[in-house]
Amino acid sequence: IVDIGGGTTEVAIVSLGGVVYSKSIRDAGDSIDRNIISAVKKKFRLVIGETTAEKIKKELGCAYIDEKTKIRDMLIRGRDMLTGLPKEVTVTTEDVHDAIVDTISAISNSVKLTLEKTPPELSQDIIQNGIYLSGGGALIKGLDTLIEKNTGIKARVADDPLTCVARGTGMIIDDPYIAGKISMVH
Repeated sequence: IVDIGGGTTEVAIVSLGGVVYSKSIRDAGDSIDRNIISAVKKKFRLVIGETTAEKIKKELGCAYIDEKTKIRDMLIRGRDMLTGLPKEVTVTTEDVHDAIVDTISAISNSVKLTLEKTPPELSQDIIQNGIYLSGGGALIKGLDTLIEKNTGIKARVADDPLTCVARGTGMIIDDPYIAGKISMVH
């Protein structure tokens, strides 16, 4: 399971109702927003806020670009660094990819390092079940493809990745049998 939240990315190998190995890194959604703010400032001499950066991430964020990727663009507004006046520029999928590639690579590498620490007995389960992506960062286009290419293991975005962790936790809390299996008190 790879949960890409705002402040951290959590990677966990889960088996038999427990976490076998986990890793947490600070490369996550907020880092991607900061990358976009910095890249727009550097390339376009335009100051944008976090809300605009998040909108850019959602609209144009792309972790993996190949010949099939549809390159899109978006008109954004901010403050010109030279004049201090409002200004509009067009940002493309490629601009955003270039801005976020280091953070996305850190997330993908974290998944790979976690898999390398996995006991060999669990390899069959991992290959059979694959990697599930959750959290807002899971919605970045192509992230599943990138992780799959880097690990050789099928990666897929969980249904409703923004709320699936909370819903799953609620199901565990509500079911004494499951809670007992994973050492939770109900």
